[in-house]
Amino acid sequence: MKELNTPYVPTWCLGCGDYGILHAWKKAVAMLELDPEQIALVSGIGCSSKIAQYVNTYRIETLHGRTLPVATGVKLANHRLTVIAEGGDGDGTGLGMGHFVHTARRNLDITYFIHNNQIYGLTKGQTSPTSDLGSVTKFTPLPKGNVEQPINIVQTALQVGATFVARSTAADPNLAAVMAKAITHKGFAVVDILQPCVSFNHVNTYQWYKERIYRVDQLPDYDPADYGQASAIAGQWGDKIPVGVIYRSERMIFEESLPQLAAEPLAGQSVENVSVTSLMDALA
Repeated sequence: MKELNTPYVPTWCLGCGDYGILHAWKKAVAMLELDPEQIALVSGIGCSSKIAQYVNTYRIETLHGRTLPVATGVKLANHRLTVIAEGGDGDGTGLGMGHFVHTARRNLDITYFIHNNQIYGLTKGQTSPTSDLGSVTKFTPLPKGNVEQPINIVQTALQVGATFVARSTAADPNLAAVMAKAITHKGFAVVDILQPCVSFNHVNTYQWYKERIYRVDQLPDYDPADYGQASAIAGQWGDKIPVGVIYRSERMIFEESLPQLAAEPLAGQSVENVSVTSLMDALA
């Protein structure tokens, strides 16, 4: 894990769930004995996306909401890399929702960790697309608070075609193991990581989650390959919140459908003597 450290000191608020996610991230990579030089971490904008500054792999910080299209480009340029996308609930289900849907339905071999604190933390506390109904912030005051229906990330990921869907929390001792399973899954893997924002969300706290979460692997006869079971579980939120591997299936990944990638990655192929002019003339 020490090989994954960088000289930069995290600037998250003390007590932020991002610290737990960062530790679990490094632990998962160490558990899998992955070569840091064969990992590409792509992040968006926000508190969560600062994680790219704190892990010693190849990493790209992109525009807000554009994590997944950049991760797609990296994967298609060199599909032998382990590509991990990282972002927050606002980054992924706000501006990035369209990219989320299409990456899932294409089933690219990308792992997507979503830091879900149900708030826009970096911009000081607006409600996000995952904020609960009635959430009160300085931007959504009483008497009604947030009036927009929240997005359930697990349910959405399942419905749009992700082949691995899981949920955990920043304080879960099993988080690293769940992340490792997502990384090794062949296909689009989504992990919804519930994490408190100690500065701007004083409702969804560590204690709030602790009182509500339960592990699906402790349910009798639960089968994550059963889409019907997974759908019924995925919709739960509020008094009961399921965590663990909710759904896992196999289907052809997008990269395998491209004959251009069969021999070797695009990054290793020669692009000499390619005449764009002749191609344009042929279309004229």
